[in-house]
Amino acid sequence: MKDQKVTWSRRRFIGSSVAGIAGALLIPAASGCKSTKPNGDIRLGFIGMGRQSMFLLDGFIKVPGVQVIAGCDVYGIKRKRFEKRVTAFYAKAGKEAKVETYEKFEDLLARPDIDAVVIAVPDHSHARIAIAACKAGKDVYLEKPMTFTIKEGQELKKVVRETGRILGIGSQQRSDPNFQHAVKLVQDGALGKITLVNAYVGAPPTPYNLPEEPVPADLNWDLWLGSLPMPVHLIMSLILLYPLILKRMKKSGEHGAGTRRWAEVLQPTGVLTCLT
Repeated sequence: MKDQKVTWSRRRFIGSSVAGIAGALLIPAASGCKSTKPNGDIRLGFIGMGRQSMFLLDGFIKVPGVQVIAGCDVYGIKRKRFEKRVTAFYAKAGKEAKVETYEKFEDLLARPDIDAVVIAVPDHSHARIAIAACKAGKDVYLEKPMTFTIKEGQELKKVVRETGRILGIGSQQRSDPNFQHAVKLVQDGALGKITLVNAYVGAPPTPYNLPEEPVPADLNWDLWLGSLPMPVHLIMSLILLYPLILKRMKKSGEHGAGTRRWAEVLQPTGVLTCLT
């Protein structure tokens, strides 16, 4: 069977990616969908190059008609890793590739040749960067949670609608066949009447007792802090900070409590009780 060339529109690309990276690799574009670029490629930039971003890169870079051309991170060692992975992938595929990396996300967004961006940064920077990307004319794949606060979510929704950009949120659990099957069983009444749902969101924060460490020379710590209202120790996870403790609920809670909302096994009351 001969390979068929697959072309992707931005909306199809972002939508299929939200349906899961595996889905983006397996679901061909519908007939008539075309890229906005003359050569059919969607040019992609990455903002944030940590572990999750590397997982996303391994999926996006394999999508036919997609070209990864840029990346951004405040940590130099991660920029070098990104360049190495992208260059090695295209070299193995026999393709020429020119990938550039930046320390500041504004420099990446200023490039007119980038169609869409993948944002996988710490939660407190999600809204700020996603809003800037939409205003720069880029479509966005944004890792969960969409934003750090409700107000940020409202602002991002407003900008997306004003700019007409495409925004996809990465909650891969929603596209997992196992979870889809479980939700369908509940919705079809296979488990009978359900009156109580318990959702586990992970262990509570642990006390911060790590020794002080110097900031690496190639890490721009001030840029990493972004909009945080206080100095934060280099090694201290956001999960361990009392003022930011609700991150645990927003991050892991989206899986447990979010799936319960998805299944709608109980009538929503607007109240979610968190027991620790």
